[in-house]
Amino acid sequence: MKAPNQNRSIPSVSKLFNLQLNLHNILSYFFLFAFGLTFGVILSFYLKDFSFSLQFTQFSFSANSRSPPSSELLGIGPNLKAGNGHIGLTEYLKPPQAMHDMDEEELLWRASMVSRIPKYPFDRVPKVAFMFLTKGPVLMAPLWEKFFKGHQGLYSIYVHSNPSYNESEPESPVFHGRRIPSQEVEWGKVNMIEAERRLLANALLDISNQRFVLLSESCIPLFNFSTIYSYLINSTQNYVMSFDEPGAVGRGRYNSHMYPGITLRQWRKGSQWFEMDRELAVEVVSDQKYFPLFQKHCHGSCYADEHYLPTFVTIKFWERNSNRSLTWVDWSKGGPHPAKFLRTDVTVEALKRLRSGSKCEYRGNTTNVCFLFARKFTPAALERLLRFAPKLMQFNK
Repeated sequence: MKAPNQNRSIPSVSKLFNLQLNLHNILSYFFLFAFGLTFGVILSFYLKDFSFSLQFTQFSFSANSRSPPSSELLGIGPNLKAGNGHIGLTEYLKPPQAMHDMDEEELLWRASMVSRIPKYPFDRVPKVAFMFLTKGPVLMAPLWEKFFKGHQGLYSIYVHSNPSYNESEPESPVFHGRRIPSQEVEWGKVNMIEAERRLLANALLDISNQRFVLLSESCIPLFNFSTIYSYLINSTQNYVMSFDEPGAVGRGRYNSHMYPGITLRQWRKGSQWFEMDRELAVEVVSDQKYFPLFQKHCHGSCYADEHYLPTFVTIKFWERNSNRSLTWVDWSKGGPHPAKFLRTDVTVEALKRLRSGSKCEYRGNTTNVCFLFARKFTPAALERLLRFAPKLMQFNK
């Protein structure tokens, strides 16, 4: 009678054992899952931190591998280095030295920066930038010395000479330290325009420069400083000679590969010796549409210096352009270059003709003061210029 009861108790013990075994497995799986989850979370944080550290290291290396922008490029004077005290607007606006370390791309970028607020938050005395494009020294420097004397603060001087020029000749005081970083320039080549843009860009770094005149080493002033300064500062126009020449030396120089950026009807010719205001100067150094076409297609007999500015200004800024130059030259003898003034050509009568022998329009009125400068004067003419010009032009007033 007891045997059947004993047999029924065996499955109960077996079930209890199996239940304990299953519970043990469940706990084991739970602890294994918890351990895996914890390990995964820790590993993910570690990998994320490692990735950030790697990225930061790469960024630091990349940042350190680039040269920081120079103080000249940012328009910051030497007194703005870390720990040198207050940074004021005057220091930010201080132009760099004429001979700086900016490359061409940096220079043009810096010069193209303009304020969108027309009113200046400080007292600004407008200056005229006299930009000399030369092979070597400024040949008429002693005459220019007399011209500039007593007018400091109303003008700036910039000289672009051949980089091979080693200043072997004594430098005139007024031109001392006014050479800018230059490159090779060849007559009739597009690098002539590159040099003009380089001069404009350097002059634009001085916020006080309002008018910009291009001159050569053989140029002379025809009036005293006060007359020329007043004429330019009060002018409402730019002075870029521009005309349509249908012949071989005009339209005949047009390259059809410039189309459609520049059409034959837009093609113009004129003297390279210009004078312009600050607004136009900024546009010239910022031009990324028309100048590249000249760089690519104006070669050989194209003569970019006679066509780029006349064409560019006529296309975009003709409303405020006078279509005349302020620099007198003598083309009466023909040929690719104007006549030179020798010693015997310099007389009081000749200088008077240059000063008042023409008719033009200035600020809506007819005047005989049309040319403010003249070229080409040889070194042999300097002695007579120094004798006649200061009295005739009243340099002491």
